[in-house]
Amino acid sequence: MDNYKASGVDIVAGYESVDIIKHHVARTMRDGVIGGIGGFGGLFSLAKFKHMEEPVLASGTDGVGTKLKIAFAMDKHDTVGIDCVAYSVNDIICTGAEPLYFLDYIACGKVVPERVGKIVEGVALGCQMAGCALIGGETAEMPGFYPDDEYDLAGTAVGIIDKKDLIDGSKIVQGDVLIGIASSGLHSNGYSLVRKLLAPSKDNVGKYIDEFGQTLGEELLVPTKIYVKTILSLMENVDVKGVSNITGGGFLENVPRMLPKGYCAKLKTGSWDVLPIFKYLENIGKLDTIEMHNIFNMGIGMVVAVAQEDADRAMQLLQNLGETSYVIGEIAENSDKDFIYV
Repeated sequence: MDNYKASGVDIVAGYESVDIIKHHVARTMRDGVIGGIGGFGGLFSLAKFKHMEEPVLASGTDGVGTKLKIAFAMDKHDTVGIDCVAYSVNDIICTGAEPLYFLDYIACGKVVPERVGKIVEGVALGCQMAGCALIGGETAEMPGFYPDDEYDLAGTAVGIIDKKDLIDGSKIVQGDVLIGIASSGLHSNGYSLVRKLLAPSKDNVGKYIDEFGQTLGEELLVPTKIYVKTILSLMENVDVKGVSNITGGGFLENVPRMLPKGYCAKLKTGSWDVLPIFKYLENIGKLDTIEMHNIFNMGIGMVVAVAQEDADRAMQLLQNLGETSYVIGEIAENSDKDFIYV
């Protein structure tokens, strides 16, 4: 063991990390979890879903990406775990599937138990927000591959839905209304460009920016919003025909992903409040509207499609859930384009 530690791998630190994260993991437990952490595989029972005619599992996996560079610069590691969970669960909720459990993966140059604990604290909080259990994961110490003070973070979510209830966009027709649900900020997209334009570093992440009402680092580390409980509540009360997570590729790539062939999304520019961070980046980078909408969420984290007659009810439900939402467009027939600005 001494020779292994000399090579850069500290087994004892790994044990300490597990002890620290146990109580964070415990907070995420839900019906269906079998056993606890420490086994060779996380176990989850599907017994409570026997009522489903044809149960379908939905899965999603993603990483936090270069947003982690901001966490390194600020030495703040308790929010990026929320981002890690958000991107997987926000993807699978687009199918209507309820997230059941989550697995995380942390790869680092050196295991620092307190830092791993903060990361997993964020992951556990994200799981609580999504209503899923954190049933397993891996912390890999890889000296010489990562610097001692850096790490990568990724994860996988698994959910379930009855096949007859799948949201696949097939019911979308001309005239359906597009509702945008507000984002919390940048979420985790476009950070390579953000870092190029703003050059965040240990020296300037503490700089207060009037437009943001907080420091540069605080603005850039705002966690990705998790929409799971909102979409599940909406589905219980309204016929949700399509859901699009505005993630990498912005509006231009993601909204068309929920549309059936022969239809396009007519987006009403100026129909929602664009957050200050996007205006700030647009001005500094001298980026045009199309480029901004192709990279960033522009203040809308999730788009749902509902029938015209359900739009007012959906908006009221979203308000009751504490969400800020906007009618941002509608569905039109178009065989040549899948996205139109009006």
